[in-house]
Amino acid sequence: MPVDAAAFAEALRQYAAGVCLLTVRDDMDDVGTTVSSVMSVSADPPLVAVGLAAGGYPAEVLEAVGRCGLTVLAAEHAIVASRFSSAGRPSARHLLESVPWRRAAASGAIVLEGGPAALDCRLHRMVEAGDHVVALLEVDDVPVLAPGARPLLRLRGRYVGESGSPLARP
Repeated sequence: MPVDAAAFAEALRQYAAGVCLLTVRDDMDDVGTTVSSVMSVSADPPLVAVGLAAGGYPAEVLEAVGRCGLTVLAAEHAIVASRFSSAGRPSARHLLESVPWRRAAASGAIVLEGGPAALDCRLHRMVEAGDHVVALLEVDDVPVLAPGARPLLRLRGRYVGESGSPLARP
């Protein structure tokens, strides 16, 4: 018997997940998207997996370029997460005009300052997974590491702090 799509989505909304910003620099622009489907895969070699919408522009650009930056967002980045999760968004640089960032050395991708961590990655492999693809990323460097930063979480369709309470509006 097929699983009810609404029940499936509601069940997964109960799972608190960290929120990251994946960015790719191509020849013309910077592309970014908010992701909460991120997991550690291997320590040797260092691999993480990221879920992206199949056929979406960020997945297409990542596959073409082969390198990206992945920033673990801090609670203070809730507005950034919202900006990058909306459709039809402009260049990543325009969405980050008031947010401190730098370029990761190997990928040239944008990584944010102030997040708990950022990873400079290269694409190891793309795996088809239903209406998504799983990008296996090999980590080349950790350009940002601030373990004291408060992480941003997604729970029940909202961005929340580590206590699970909704964040105050800026």
